[in-house]
Amino acid sequence: MSKPIEHTFGEFQLSTDSAKMDVTAIHDFLCNHSGWSKGIPIEKVKTSIQNSLNFGLFHQGKQIAYARVISDFATIAYLGDVYVLESYRGKGLSKLLMDAVMNHPELQQLRRWILLTSTASYLYKKYGFTALKKPEIYMEAFNPDVYKS
Repeated sequence: MSKPIEHTFGEFQLSTDSAKMDVTAIHDFLCNHSGWSKGIPIEKVKTSIQNSLNFGLFHQGKQIAYARVISDFATIAYLGDVYVLESYRGKGLSKLLMDAVMNHPELQQLRRWILLTSTASYLYKKYGFTALKKPEIYMEAFNPDVYKS
């Protein structure tokens, strides 16, 4: 991948530099406040950050939003772990984050994007995401209890 992208939007900073991601903050949200990865161990979060293209949004040095992309950078990308802290919602920051993801130069002209979500579908629809047109051709191996001790 190319060098990290950094942008400032007023009082907010966006970075794709994995080294700048606040692992503790990301882990806290995913483990304790998300509906999709309750109980995830911090080591799993660290590994996921190391193996993804990360998008962090910061306010006064504090990580307030996050998204990550898993991709081959040629044909397909999976968008996951997207969040904005509750106290920062309603300020257009999810759109700012999604604009950065969808406009990233290494994620252009992909054949397929994948996203699993039960919230904010209105946001993702603005970026071309739709319900599966042929759900009968999709398969998954899913273990919802993987993080339970």
